[in-house]
Amino acid sequence: MRNNAKSGICCMVAFASLLPLHAANGRTDSVQYTKTENKTIANMEAKDTVSYLLGFSTTSKLFGNPYQFDVESFLQGVRTALEGKDCGYSNEEFQQIVAQWQKDLKRKAQEKSMENKAKGKQFLADNLQNDKEIKQTASGLQYKIIKEGKGKSPKATDKVLVHYEGTLIDGTVFDSSIKRGEPISFPLNGVIAGWTEGLQLMKEGAEYVFYIPSELAYGDQDNGPIPGGSTLIFKVQLIDVNPK
Repeated sequence: MRNNAKSGICCMVAFASLLPLHAANGRTDSVQYTKTENKTIANMEAKDTVSYLLGFSTTSKLFGNPYQFDVESFLQGVRTALEGKDCGYSNEEFQQIVAQWQKDLKRKAQEKSMENKAKGKQFLADNLQNDKEIKQTASGLQYKIIKEGKGKSPKATDKVLVHYEGTLIDGTVFDSSIKRGEPISFPLNGVIAGWTEGLQLMKEGAEYVFYIPSELAYGDQDNGPIPGGSTLIFKVQLIDVNPK
């Protein structure tokens, strides 16, 4: 790492000016605090515990899972700033380096999203051709009826209670209320477009499989364990419409 006479504070100012760039990448998740079984943390002094929690909270909010960086180098930068030393780069250099890093991340994400969309498009084409039980709507949503229901169908403004399991086209399960053993209730107009459209085709007691192209799901953005551009498969059981 370079050494010069520039003030270390410059890097912190430059870093703060780049925070909107992080927010623009869709990281709006709240920090998750869960009880730890780590006895070392539990036995910390108050100052140590607060320091630990501030470090966890700050890093989680600023970076989150999408950002890949070297932990040891990051901690070295933190120590340098806390010791009041020079970071080794000017304001302009700092902004140029981080901006280029973000640009590269965005480019790689776009390339990966395009690759996923192409795979999804081919999957859906093969899916429709190889399984005559699969139907496709005008929007591109595909669905297969596993079990018909006998109750009422929801409207987009209704609240529904469902069980579901979501997978990527390679079979990776990314979410499952079925495995958790607890159905989920939500307003039908508050979820992805593929669900809003698809569940209105169902009646209470029905079980469908939905094959949802990325434009009816999460688009080009990564969403937790779901890579950008992904076609999604959902096995859905509609339990109740307007549950109390």
